[in-house]
Amino acid sequence: MTTLFISDLHLDAERPQVTQLFLQFLRRSIDEGGARGADALYILGDLFEAWVGDDDPSQTAAVVADELSALRAAGVPVYFMRGNRDFLVGEDYARRAGMTILPDPAVVLLYDRPTLLMHGDLLCTADVRYQQFRAQVRNPAWQQQFLAQPLSARIAFAEQARAASKAHQSGLASTGTMETITDVTPDTVEAMLARFGIDTLIHGHTHRPAVHDLRLGTTDHRRVVLGDWYDQGSVLRVSPGDLALDALPLPA
Repeated sequence: MTTLFISDLHLDAERPQVTQLFLQFLRRSIDEGGARGADALYILGDLFEAWVGDDDPSQTAAVVADELSALRAAGVPVYFMRGNRDFLVGEDYARRAGMTILPDPAVVLLYDRPTLLMHGDLLCTADVRYQQFRAQVRNPAWQQQFLAQPLSARIAFAEQARAASKAHQSGLASTGTMETITDVTPDTVEAMLARFGIDTLIHGHTHRPAVHDLRLGTTDHRRVVLGDWYDQGSVLRVSPGDLALDALPLPA
């Protein structure tokens, strides 16, 4: 009895080793460190480095959809939560990949224990500039207008957005505020846990894998942060009464 959680793979044609590692993970059995035979697989955002619409002809996206669909056909439910890079993943691609799209945040029952799932960017409220951008691009009217543009225009926008994000992070680094601005805001985490009345939170986004034990009032809480897939893979394995963050080495 094991449920798997991953996030922040940032799959991209420019990083084929990561895609290869992910495909191996989907094809291997749970006993071999893979996903086959798991109770479920949850992907908590940023599966892709960028997503400009379900009509994107990316070969990487096509292969990933086929393998996720095969995993679902093998009896492993696949759940997906949109991230800050792939917030435009739609129902068409989800059907192709055999995924069920979850809202952010979402509450699931994990071995009889209510658990709060998030991508994690909503918790980084100190980054005011990013939160303003997020509110804009998550607006349904903005998304409808954006998706109506030609594919070439959408790809150009995505490239500009990535460049702007790098420049923003570089600016934060130069002022020494990167660590605090791009990480979660503790008060926001506490408010989110209190809002849902749940003592366990799993999220990604910050690329700071760890298990944080928190004491809020008279109750113990736990915040589990998933790792990214840049220098290695990162998988959270949850079974009744236990959890472990595992690293997966990149193919040689």
